Parts: sequence; C-alpha cells; structure tokens
Amino acid sequence: MLDYWVRLRRKFPTKQIHQTVIYLRPTNSPLARQTSFTSELTNHQFQVIRLWEQSPQILQQYQGLLPFVALCQTHDPEEELKQVANQIEAITDRAIQANLLAATYVISGLALGKEILQRLLRREVMKESVTYQEILLEGKAEGKAEGKAEGKAEGKAEGKAEGLAEGLARGQIEATNQIAINMLRSGISIDLINQITGLSLEQIQQLSLNQ
Repeated sequence: MLDYWVRLRRKFPTKQIHQTVIYLRPTNSPLARQTSFTSELTNHQFQVIRLWEQSPQILQQYQGLLPFVALCQTHDPEEELKQVANQIEAITDRAIQANLLAATYVISGLALGKEILQRLLRREVMKESVTYQEILLEGKAEGKAEGKAEGKAEGKAEGKAEGLAEGLARGQIEATNQIAINMLRSGISIDLINQITGLSLEQIQQLSLNQ
C-alpha cells in the first residue's frame, strides 16, 4: 500500500490520496484487520473494507458495483441477486446491461451456485456481452485448432478442453476490464478501482482514455 501511495504521489503531487483495501470473501487472515504498515520511522495508514460486513444498499447505488452486491452482508444472497437482476434489467443501454450481467454471473459465483445464477440472470442478454463472446470464440477457436492438429477423438476432446480453459482465462481478463470501465462510468475513483479489480493504475487510465 505504501508503494502504491508513493507512485500516486509522484504522479499526482497535488491530489489528496485515500487508500482502501477491499476483501471480497470472509477470511480469518489478520491482514483483513490490518489498517497500517509500520517500519522503523515509517507509519502508513489505510482503510480496510470487508465486503461481507457492508450493507448491500450502499453498492446498489452504483452500476459498476452491482456485480459485488451478493457478496455483501446478507442472510439471503439469492434475494440480493434478484434485486440486482431487476436493477440491471432496468438499464436501457443494452451493451452495459449485457456486460453487467456477465460480470455479475462471474463474481456472484463466489457466493451462489450455478443453478441459482442461471435461473436469475438472463443468459440470452448475457450472451451479447463482449466477455461472454470472448470466452466462446477463444474456446472454440483454440479447441478446434488443437483437436484438428491431433486428428483423433481424444486429441479433439483435450484440445477443446484446453482451448475452453484458455478462452475462459482470457475472458476473465475482459470481464475485469469491463468492470473497471463500468466503475469509471459511475464516477468511482481510480484508486478504488485499482483495489477492487487488481488492475494497475496505468491499465485503468488507459481504459479511461479508450472509452
């Protein structure tokens, strides 16, 4: 965190910096309670947010944070996901709607099962998202190439599996980028986006320029 602070200070010397670490899943790690770094004469303070202790209503105020709502403090994450699905349904921009659905599907999977996600989220709209399409295209292309090279049924099956895995990995990168873009559109600070997505400040700034 101190390293991030120094980088930000060098780049934006006149800006006031507030740092926050966000933990997505419940953990007993002492790091989730640590709010400072101390070494000899250095004492660096930062804020820690444990998402499972936060009210879902706070995140529901921002489109870019809707995919995280099911991870908040709740006795019924399925009900929270229903509300998120309704909010996304009300979005008129079809592209944003599709990308939010895809991101919600991936992130909410940390708290809910596949059956619930498929029942509550409109897959026909999700299929229009760049993330979903990227996963399919990469998986099919890689699988076909590998399978064809092997020339055998077993080789084709392995090629498709490896291709799909690689496609999913690349798709996750696309999903992270799209989440960052949605957060930028919602006016969320670059520093907070950095902590949530793990993207570097340079990557986030580049996404901002490419909007």
